[in-house]
Amino acid sequence: MKWNIALQDFEHYLKLERGLSEHTVVNYRMDVQKLMSFLETHKKTFSPISIDLETVQIFLYELAKTVNARTQSRVISGLRSFFEYLIFENYRTDNPLEQIEAPKIGRKLPDTLSVLEIDSIVGVIDLSTPLGERNRAIIETLYSCGLRVSELTNLKLSDLFFDEGFIKVTGKGNKQRFVPIGKHTQKVINLYKNHARMSLKIDPQHMDTLFLNQRGKQLTRAMIFTIVKTYTQKAGIQKTISPHTFRHSFATHILENGADLRAIQVMLGHESITTTEIYMHVDKSHLKDAITAFHPRMQKKQSP
Repeated sequence: MKWNIALQDFEHYLKLERGLSEHTVVNYRMDVQKLMSFLETHKKTFSPISIDLETVQIFLYELAKTVNARTQSRVISGLRSFFEYLIFENYRTDNPLEQIEAPKIGRKLPDTLSVLEIDSIVGVIDLSTPLGERNRAIIETLYSCGLRVSELTNLKLSDLFFDEGFIKVTGKGNKQRFVPIGKHTQKVINLYKNHARMSLKIDPQHMDTLFLNQRGKQLTRAMIFTIVKTYTQKAGIQKTISPHTFRHSFATHILENGADLRAIQVMLGHESITTTEIYMHVDKSHLKDAITAFHPRMQKKQSP
């Protein structure tokens, strides 16, 4: 089996069987291509079926000289998935990555914005233009619903259930969830939907897409990043901000205000509660208040 054929089949599997996004599939492909490039550079003739643990270890040793621990960990994870696929298809009986541990990486706490900072970002948007109305709706939806960028760009008119107070979100692996949406954000979206969006000549393929560019087509991830960066700079905020920062801020703020961690997990669409638990490390100031208010020993009066 040739590497290019195995990689192509792996990509099809990731898209069709696992339903992963194009962005995720690209990352998996790059991980495998790094190994392919190493084999070619060192004139090693192993196929995906015959490559052994020793060769993979040498590759990872060389990789560690040029990339950080986080990237190493991602490549190991991608290659492990690739060889698991080959086992699944009965091309191999073993996974050469099975005994290889990823390097320890510190858990990076997500950057967040305060409510005042978010208000200042929204405040610099020029609402006298159709683009301004759209961009305000984008920022408010990112923050109020905690969406990933891909979830925002794929949001449909048919996903809006405002009467019930929810939107339907399609997340990783095409898994759908319902996320609550407040009256304020509903109002902002409706203003955009019923005014700015109505003035566009909409591409027939994107009639149901909520957020559109000036050509009436779906916005790209890059455009959302540009929108966020532009208004962050205008607001004079010095932090490094991305669309994902609004998702982090959403989770942090509702946790600080008493939301249950399990509820946050469901709203964010996290597979594992351990992913959500990172927000417990962002701001612990509210935890002391919580235990003081609710723990019986804290409420019990001490006898003299």
